[in-house]
Amino acid sequence: MTSQVDSFALTDEERELLPSDSDVQFYLEHGWFLSPRIFSDAEVDLLVTASEQFYAGHRDRVLPVRPARLAYWEPSAGAVQRHNDYIHYESAAIGEILRKPLIGAIAARLAQADAIRIFQSTLIYKPARPAEETNIVPWHFDRHYWATSTSERMLTAFLPFHDCDEEMGTITMVDGSHRWQEIGGNDETSRHFADRDRTQLEEMLRENAEANGTEVRKVPMIIPKGHVSFHHCRTYHGSGANVSDRPRRAISLHLQDGDNAYRKFKLSDGSQVSYNHDVLVRRQTDGTPDYSDPEYCPTIWRG
Repeated sequence: MTSQVDSFALTDEERELLPSDSDVQFYLEHGWFLSPRIFSDAEVDLLVTASEQFYAGHRDRVLPVRPARLAYWEPSAGAVQRHNDYIHYESAAIGEILRKPLIGAIAARLAQADAIRIFQSTLIYKPARPAEETNIVPWHFDRHYWATSTSERMLTAFLPFHDCDEEMGTITMVDGSHRWQEIGGNDETSRHFADRDRTQLEEMLRENAEANGTEVRKVPMIIPKGHVSFHHCRTYHGSGANVSDRPRRAISLHLQDGDNAYRKFKLSDGSQVSYNHDVLVRRQTDGTPDYSDPEYCPTIWRG
């Protein structure tokens, strides 16, 4: 029987793909990192096949309940940008690829963590419709929506299923923004970008940069097939229109370090913030959600 420790082992070739010390320093300074090629054509093509099966209705298992803020495109929504959370849970084929130890090992190097767990995964399909409003993802950073997490080292891996560039509306980073001291209160910043005006978000970005004595430097990620971009949980990012002649397909894989845990977080009116996990994951002995539940948050690397 293969032990859990052995299951996280890397080959010699995979170890050569881990971030170097200078790569880690770059990530710490800039808040993002573009990996070497870590997925084969066969693995990426399997993601395409499995995603098409998912869109056609195939599920290996389904969520027992639907959280209030669940992103879950269904055909009745039409030709808008598609987001489907918990894809690693509902699709066995996709989940197996996303649990590849190498992606966890890279994340562990960047986050300087001993272990990495999946926090969330979202299947994304941006249709080839330049005027489609839902294709635009306004500026935000992921930590805003993870207020119930204790960690400041969480990060996201963005995995396109093809070469991905500006024409396709690739993910774009605001360089170094993870080091900014943020202005504004928790009530405002914890609101999801979908609930906020894009012009307001653009102005908020500019004001944050000015308050930190810097400028907004936007870096579109040009990602070849099989490569993955990583960004810090406090790095501002967004994406533009898909003006190409083909859909942009990708998975956004949110990752948590092994120390991350649930915490209570309240807004100024006393209302308590919740995350989708809170109605799904198992409970700890004190009754709070367990963000290490292996059903929803499997460990993909332990060094």
